[in-house]
Amino acid sequence: MITRSRCRRSLLWFLVFHGGATATGAPSGGKELSQTPTWAVAVVCTFLILISHLLEKGLQRLANWLWKKHKNSLLEALEKIKAELMILGFISLLLTFGEPYILKICVPRKAALSMLPCLSEDTVLFQKLAPSSLSRHLLAAGDTSINCKQGSEPLITLKGLHQLHILLFFLAIFHIVYSLITMMLSRLKIRGWKKWEQETLSNDYEFSIDHSRLRLTHETSFVREHTSFWTTTPFFFYVGCFFRQFFVSVERTDYLTLRHGFISAHLAPGRKFNFQRYIKRSLEDDFKLVVGISPVLWASFVIFLLFNVNGWRTLFWASIPPLLIILAVGTKLQAIMATMALEIVETHAVVQGMPLVQGSDRYFWFDCPQLLLHLIHFALFQNAFQITHFFWIWYSFGLKSCFHKDFNLVVSKLFLCLGALILCSYITLPLYALVTQMGSHMKKAVFDEQMAKALKKWHKDIKLKKGKARKLPSKTLGVSESFSLSSSSSATTLHRSKTTGHSSNIIYYKQEDEEDEMSDLEAGAEDAIDRIQQQEMQFHNS
Repeated sequence: MITRSRCRRSLLWFLVFHGGATATGAPSGGKELSQTPTWAVAVVCTFLILISHLLEKGLQRLANWLWKKHKNSLLEALEKIKAELMILGFISLLLTFGEPYILKICVPRKAALSMLPCLSEDTVLFQKLAPSSLSRHLLAAGDTSINCKQGSEPLITLKGLHQLHILLFFLAIFHIVYSLITMMLSRLKIRGWKKWEQETLSNDYEFSIDHSRLRLTHETSFVREHTSFWTTTPFFFYVGCFFRQFFVSVERTDYLTLRHGFISAHLAPGRKFNFQRYIKRSLEDDFKLVVGISPVLWASFVIFLLFNVNGWRTLFWASIPPLLIILAVGTKLQAIMATMALEIVETHAVVQGMPLVQGSDRYFWFDCPQLLLHLIHFALFQNAFQITHFFWIWYSFGLKSCFHKDFNLVVSKLFLCLGALILCSYITLPLYALVTQMGSHMKKAVFDEQMAKALKKWHKDIKLKKGKARKLPSKTLGVSESFSLSSSSSATTLHRSKTTGHSSNIIYYKQEDEEDEMSDLEAGAEDAIDRIQQQEMQFHNS
């Protein structure tokens, strides 16, 4: 399942290394291959083949490891990375084979001297030269024999084409590395919530959610943290949410309250459920989108190249929107938690146990929680491109080139990019993974993995414990047409019930048999089997 045909893998690595090899070297008027020693050709080919096979085997082993660990979301993200590399290879292939035809395209001289990204002294001199002298200078600079008519010039020179080739190669590689760093920092943040998840197994937590324990709403920790004098005015409400993301983006009470609301809405009371592990898998599922480069992102890349004109300071201004988007998303996520706390205060004066938050898609912009992830994806790509552009300029033109005339501005841009990386990876993205669980639906994709296997396992355990002679049809256990996880009876599409002013009494019973713990997937499977058995009993009774 995780293996692909050898033809496709060979095509992938041919395209990638063809792009890398052609992008890293500038053209020169040296000897042709017919005048090159055979040993030199053999050494270069051997090196490229060995490196390509090592990378292929490395990705293959990584894919096998992800499959054995049942990390299907990360496995799909790996496939997206391969697809990006293949797109990069196709672009490289088109540039190489289309090079003779692109170099033959001529444009008017006025168009060739407009919207230049870097106005060097040579360009100013060229603008003062006679047309014939200008053409001779440009042809010599491009080191090509393209003949354009008087008043016209080549669309792009051979050297410029290779520099563009390098930029595309840098963009794909840096975006993948940037996405991996983002994922690592986000997982590191979510790992810190494990201690809060372990607290849910203690007697103190069972006491805190006991519905016989009455408390005033405004005295609960979650309400106190998110309601104050600044929440009464809309302006100060969002100002407070804006600054809150920098200091206490997620507190213990936030995690436990949202966890309680999620379990009350989607799972049966008394069910063991590892919410922290579920969030981690949800983040892995979101990583499939973050690591990809959509046509919209490619279009934004082209628009940036278009408006990167000398004197417009596009490099600096383009680094600001990603940071603003990340700050806006973080503020919105904090506002959602504060809004849920305010609704609890407005609805109930007294709560039983832990406050029960009622999540809904209406808290999010346009009732679409996924929109926030698309905004984060756009900001991450733009931020990665800014860093890529800096290293590409450094590699191709030097650190103190005409692109970096105002070096202080360049340093400021880099600090903005690094700040956006840390803010998004360690604060905004983990906060998104937590708060979006308060939508109307739970993520079905997270429970799809091993669902059929979990159903079979639980069916076997139930038969052993209850000692019943009858058994469920194998057709149901195989998750065939008769049972669909996406049906109305599925655990992954349960709708939330309206609040009643008290929380569900969720008590963790310690099993005395050989299975002391139950994973989240198995919990969802047990709920599904219980519903199947109830339906069968109703059918037999009727």
